[in-house]
Parts: sequence; C-alpha cells; structure tokens
Amino acid sequence: MIAVLLAIPVATLMKKTYNNDKNFMDFMLPFERFICKVCRIDPGKEMDWKKYLSTLLLIQIFWFVFGFVILLIQGRLFLNPAHIPNMEWTLALNSAISFLTSTNLQHYSGEAGATYLSQLGVFMFLQFVSAATSLCAGVAIVRGLAANSSSALGNFYNDFIRSCTRILLPLCVIVAVIFMFNGMPMTFRGPDQIISMQGDTTRVALGPVAAMIPIKELGSNGGGFYGANCAHPFENPNFITFIVHIIIVMLLPVAFVFFIGKYLNKRKFSNMLFAVMILGFIATLIPIVPSETGGNAHVSAMGISQTMGNMEGKEVRYGGFYSGFYSAVNMIIPAGTITGMHDSCMPLSAIGMLIGMQVDAFFGGLGTGWINMFIYLIIAVFIASLMIGRTPELLGRKISLKEIQIAVVVSILSSAVPLVLAAIACFVFMDYPAGGEALGWLSNKGPHGFTTMFYEYVSSMAGNGSEFSGLGNNTPYWNLTTCIPMLLGRYIPIIGAFIIIGSYRTKLHVEPSLGTLKTESYTFGVFLFSVIMILSVLSMFIVFIVGPGIEQTQLMNGIIK
Repeated sequence: MIAVLLAIPVATLMKKTYNNDKNFMDFMLPFERFICKVCRIDPGKEMDWKKYLSTLLLIQIFWFVFGFVILLIQGRLFLNPAHIPNMEWTLALNSAISFLTSTNLQHYSGEAGATYLSQLGVFMFLQFVSAATSLCAGVAIVRGLAANSSSALGNFYNDFIRSCTRILLPLCVIVAVIFMFNGMPMTFRGPDQIISMQGDTTRVALGPVAAMIPIKELGSNGGGFYGANCAHPFENPNFITFIVHIIIVMLLPVAFVFFIGKYLNKRKFSNMLFAVMILGFIATLIPIVPSETGGNAHVSAMGISQTMGNMEGKEVRYGGFYSGFYSAVNMIIPAGTITGMHDSCMPLSAIGMLIGMQVDAFFGGLGTGWINMFIYLIIAVFIASLMIGRTPELLGRKISLKEIQIAVVVSILSSAVPLVLAAIACFVFMDYPAGGEALGWLSNKGPHGFTTMFYEYVSSMAGNGSEFSGLGNNTPYWNLTTCIPMLLGRYIPIIGAFIIIGSYRTKLHVEPSLGTLKTESYTFGVFLFSVIMILSVLSMFIVFIVGPGIEQTQLMNGIIK
C-alpha cells in the first residue's frame, strides 16, 4: 500500500519529465545541458522508431565492452584492498551481459569475486544505465500509443539523461541515506578481522554497500554486493530496511503503470492494467506463501516445531511468511533479490516463482514489464475482437496482421527458449561421459534437479537473475549458455514492441464508436489476464508436472523428505 501511495506522485513526476513539462527537478537542467554539450548531443532532435531503437541498441555495445574489459583485468586495477583476482573470461562475459541486460544473474559471490572498482564502476554503473534504458524503451512505446499524428517517439539521449538525473539518481540518494542510518556499510576499507564468540578468527567483507543497494532495487536489477543478497545482514540490517526493500522494488514499476494513464490521459486504461497485475501478483503468491508457512510434514513428524514455517535455507529473522512474500514480490518484479535460498523452498513454491518470471508482465521490470504487457495486449485485443466480430483496434488505431505476427513470435520465444535450453542441459547431464556426477552440476537430482536447471534459464530469459543455489553454475557451460536467454529475453521484446509501434503509428487515429472494443473495461481486464495465463502458464504445464509436481508427490508419499 505504501508503494502504491508513493507511486502516484512519482508517476506525476515521470509524466512531467518525459513530456518536458516544468517540474521541481528543473534545477538539474544546467547539468543535463552540460552533459549534452560535452557529448555533442542535440536533446531536442526527434527520432522515429528506427532511429530511437538503433541508438538504444548501439550504445549497449559500448557499455558491454567497457564492463567486460574491466572485469577481465580487475585484479590489476585500483580499489582492490581484498586482492581479488581477475575474472575468468566466461564468467566475465556472463557477468557483463547479466548486468547489461538488467538480469543480474551472479555466478560469482560479490564479496569474493568482484573488487570495489568492479562493484561500483561496472556493476552499479550497468545497473543505472540498464534501468534508464528500460525506462526509455517503455516510455517510447507509451508515446507511440498517443493520439497525435507525429511518427516521432522522442529523443533517446534526452530520455536517458533525464531518467538518470531526475528519476533514478535522486531516489537512490534518498534511499542510500536511509540505509546508512540503519547500519548498512559505506566504506572503502578492506575486510575486517574479528574473533567470534567461540574464538575463531574470521574476515568480514565490508565495502561501499549503501551506494549499490538502492539502484539494485529501484532499477529492478537485483545484483547484490554479497553472495547471500538480501539475506546478508549488511545488505538488509533490520526489519526497517526489509520494508524499505519491498517498497522501493515495487515503487517504479507500479508508478510506470500510473504514468501510462497520466501520459495518455486514459486513467481507466491504466487502472485496468493495475488490476490485472495485482491479480497476477496474487496468483504468484498463492503457491508460495502457503507452502512456505505450512512447512514440511516430515520435519513436524520428527517433533520439530515449524511455527515459523519451512526454515531450511531461510534468514531466521523473517521466517517462512516474510521470505515467501518477499520471494513473490521479486518474481513479479524481476529484481530477483532473496532473503532465503530458493533451492530449499517447498516444491510447489517453485511453480509460483516460475509463473511470476515466465509472465514477466505483472508489473515486471521497470519499463520492460510494460513492454511485455503491451505484447499480451496486442494478442488479447486481436482474439477478443475476433470473438465479437470487430476489427482489432487498440486506443484508436487498427491492429493489422503484421503486428499480430510479431507479438505472437515474441510470446512463443519467451516460452520456447528456456524449454529448448533446459532440454539440451538435461541431455548433456544424462549423456556426459561418466554421467552427470563428473559435471558436478546438481546437489539434488531427479525432478528437483530438472527444476533447478529449467529455473536457471527461465530466470535468465525473464531478466530475474535469481537461481536455485544447488546448481553448480560457475562453469563455462552455464556461463555461456545463460548468455543466450539473457540477450534474447532482454532485446527481442524491445525490438518486437518497437516494430509493432512503428507500424501502429502509420495507421489513422479514429475516435471510439459504439462498436469499439473497450480495452479500459474490467471485463477486458479479466480476458487479458486469461490470455496471459493461457499463453505463459499453460504452455509450461508439463514442466510444472515433471518438476515441482512430481517432487511434491514424492514428498507426500515419503519417497523424499
């Protein structure tokens, strides 16, 4: 509720920012003009969809090369008090692509695998620019739906700079101050040595944690400073910071939904989208929270109290309920941050996690969640219009065969890519010489092992970045193969949406009539939700049976405990 209330004024700020209206953030204008002058950018030059998209994609290459090179030589650079070595090249490649695509899949442990320079200069930098890129892409698609006849979608550079200076950076500064006052480290000192209560000497990793964590959440990123992510007490010191984590990870994706209504002057339309997304959030919660709060019956049979739910792999401060709820939030918004290990969750919880990631439109990533919803909208409008004998039409413009074909291809790829890659991984694991034992991938085999491998690819495709920790994924095979879904899952929906909106803008805008399909109605919202579930969930039904379904059956029958 707090996130929704805060999202309303943030949505107003976003509307004024991207519509070039006067607002209280105009004090940043001289700094923005300075950046444009140094970079020789004309922020007032309008771009059509091809120019906007090509500019967006081209700049990704420079950011990738920069990040990849730094990671390869990080051990020889400054800001390395812990003497962390260079990254192996497949891990560096995976990590650079991961943060570039806002996936933040971490096949390394932050405190042991990345220097302070890499944490701030590569990972935090890429978290900012990837989030700003997502915002720009989403805003451009919203502009394309506007009623005006211009073919321009704005200026990418202007949108990008303002996304950083007026949206992301101010919010991150506010949140970082809150985190520091609650005990989150912000230092460039090396690790501390402490003596534990039982007399052991151990090293405790410190670092500029408070600088990195805000954009991790606000940008729907999820890459933690520590390997344990939000389960680590330095990333999440107390219950106040836990609540702040939940608020800020939802803030901008929720605000973007309200921004759509404000920008297009169609509040009912954005309210309908919001209702569909809330319904999807509830559908994600249903398998996760009851499973985690109910615990394991075999553990109860041993006389062990499970009043806090399934506590295996959980942060003891939060227990089954809060860990399950936090997991559900980070599945629908693909930040992928965790307060417990998903590998230790109950089997049915995996179904809720996979649904949230696979749909990736129940709020979804910042800007990109709306793009995925836009793809579903096109398909739903087409089907609904055929059912009532109307010509497909969305917000005053006709939808032709070309737009439908592109939307369907994007939708099919989102399901097909993880399935194909998981099938190949299963084949390799089963047919590898000396068997899968030689690979050392899985700590648990059988249906749980299948879920573990499939989850890795769905998480990569959805830009989520969470994983089942029972997978030995820091190997050349997993480092390289997960790059495929990360790149496709990030850029295929963006490219498809831009092609659709480019074709859409060529159509004549007409005012709605009595025969127009009312896409702002809650009746259509129910239909849209049904289409989403059919396309994304039922297409994975066999996977749910083969993986979590069989595992749950084995658990109930005492085959596994």
